[in-house]
Amino acid sequence: MSVDMNQFHTVFFEESTEHLQTMEELLLNISTDAPDPEDLNSIFRAAHSIKGGSGIFGFDALTGLTHVMETILDKARNNELDLTTDIVDVLLATTDTLGVIIQCYQDESDIDWQQIEEGKANLEAILNEDTGGSDDTPAATTEEEDGFGFFDDEPSEQVSAASANSAETTESSDDDSFGFFDDAPGSEEVTNTATVESKEASTDDDGFGFFTEPTTAQAIPDDEAFGFFTDEPKAPPAKAKPVTKKPVKPAAKQSAAKDTGSIRVDTVKIDNVVNLVGEMVITQSILSMIGQEVDGNSGEKLNATLEELSRNIREIQEATMSMRMIHVSFVFNRFPRLVRDLAKTLNKKIDLVIEGGETEVDKSMIEKLADPLTHLVRNSLDHGIEPLEKRLAAGKPEVGTVILKAEQRGGSIVISIQDDGGGLNRDKILEKAISNGLDVDESMPDEAVWQLIFAPGFSTADAVTDVSGRGVGMDVVRKNIEAIQGSIEISSTAGQGSTFTIKLPLTLAIIDGLCVSVADETYIIPLLNIIESLQPTTEQIKTLANDNVLWSRDAYWPLVSLHQQMCIPGKPKPLSESIIVLVEVGKKRYGIIVDQLLGKQQVVIKSLERHYRKVDGISGATIMGDGKVAMIIDVDNLAKTEQLSQVG
Repeated sequence: MSVDMNQFHTVFFEESTEHLQTMEELLLNISTDAPDPEDLNSIFRAAHSIKGGSGIFGFDALTGLTHVMETILDKARNNELDLTTDIVDVLLATTDTLGVIIQCYQDESDIDWQQIEEGKANLEAILNEDTGGSDDTPAATTEEEDGFGFFDDEPSEQVSAASANSAETTESSDDDSFGFFDDAPGSEEVTNTATVESKEASTDDDGFGFFTEPTTAQAIPDDEAFGFFTDEPKAPPAKAKPVTKKPVKPAAKQSAAKDTGSIRVDTVKIDNVVNLVGEMVITQSILSMIGQEVDGNSGEKLNATLEELSRNIREIQEATMSMRMIHVSFVFNRFPRLVRDLAKTLNKKIDLVIEGGETEVDKSMIEKLADPLTHLVRNSLDHGIEPLEKRLAAGKPEVGTVILKAEQRGGSIVISIQDDGGGLNRDKILEKAISNGLDVDESMPDEAVWQLIFAPGFSTADAVTDVSGRGVGMDVVRKNIEAIQGSIEISSTAGQGSTFTIKLPLTLAIIDGLCVSVADETYIIPLLNIIESLQPTTEQIKTLANDNVLWSRDAYWPLVSLHQQMCIPGKPKPLSESIIVLVEVGKKRYGIIVDQLLGKQQVVIKSLERHYRKVDGISGATIMGDGKVAMIIDVDNLAKTEQLSQVG
């Protein structure tokens, strides 16, 4: 019976990617003067794990490269090789190459073997230099962990000396299971190896370590399942020699319980659960409306039951939503490497500080945050942090600092990128804006001037480099952030630095909103953007440039009529009889004119663009308790009207 090894490829790719991330993180933080032995061991084990797994699946491109890499690491951890910055650079470049190879195997695309040979040559050059130019590359010392370190738990026993000698021609003979799964069965010692057939030698582990149940020490024919299934093995052939089995170490016995705390689940399955919970929320809302129409004792019982159902659904909803949340460190962890490499390219000394990496963000937003954050961090390094000479002349430390921070504020996630560089140059930005034909005013406040850098094609760089200067990027940054219902603000002080602040909702799937009505239509305004709602007095209504504005909170508020914007037929209510909802998004503040407030409600966002088409001022739709569809207002998009540009 043959076993399809492809079913294990996904696990291998995921584990290998995690090993590469571990290696990169440790290499970036390692001290070349006095490297931490445990860090070196961890890096070695990660490389050893990838090598072991790649050998199992026949991924030769990975095996050859990691073999030389682990030789260097083994020498370093045994104090036979002194780490230098150049060696660390080569090891980091090797992790990049390994990542490319893994992606090629995963996509079943062609592998660049020339890149692999160049990578091996760079690694072997380190070994040759260390051995005085010898061409012989020493084999990597066999890791104590015979399972190649592929999973955390170490195998219970070393293979006996006799069986090891019988298979010394193969590198993987140290452990028939290759450590591929957590619990390696106890090693079994053949009592008389001289008379045991080579096929019978496989009795060291009938399951090859692929499953956790220990198998009986029996030789089995080639056509059996090799321990891959849980059925009891057949009786051994009559000629099979008896074998003995060593006791399993306590650590091996405990390992099964240790790894039961988490499982890998396809994100599509989680998204399906979230969508189903969303449908439950809608159904519960419908039932609540029906319950209000039932009178008497039955109505009271029904409503009490519906309240309990509502509470249970809310708890299920919170639990399912939490499954979509992952630490923002998932995207933050890529930046230490980026900063290190880019600082070297720019000939600058820069220290990256990461704070709040444990803050949780919806997975769908994390994926869309990577590119904007990358561009902002690169800008801080290139445009923000000054060259060494300028910093020293300004009395600043030679090492610049970039702080990448995340925190939760109320119902929002706030991510900031702060540098202690020279700050934005107001005069240069205005000059560039005028030359680009933008409508600007010399008396504009700083906040408005900073927003000019988000204009398409805007760049103040004196020359185009590999890093920046082409005028593409910042407009894309803002579009990508707005696409996930976020906003970006800038604060800057000349000579002291700049801060880019991104504000995001906790999740894109379900929001708390204020239900409002205009004529017979219902709309949802996200609570995240609402400051307050009020019914204006005659004294509060002013006229400016033929447009109505509201005087409130010691400021004039531009007004947008939802009746007008949504092209609702009929005549709107007089302004003095309407309700004005004051909203804020980024630095924009204005009032939305509606007919009536219907109350707060949590709603499930459905994509309008996917099922219909994009509508200006609308971010999505939801189904209300009465079965009707309500539009969800896009507060930022609604603000981009000619009326607001004139008034605000």
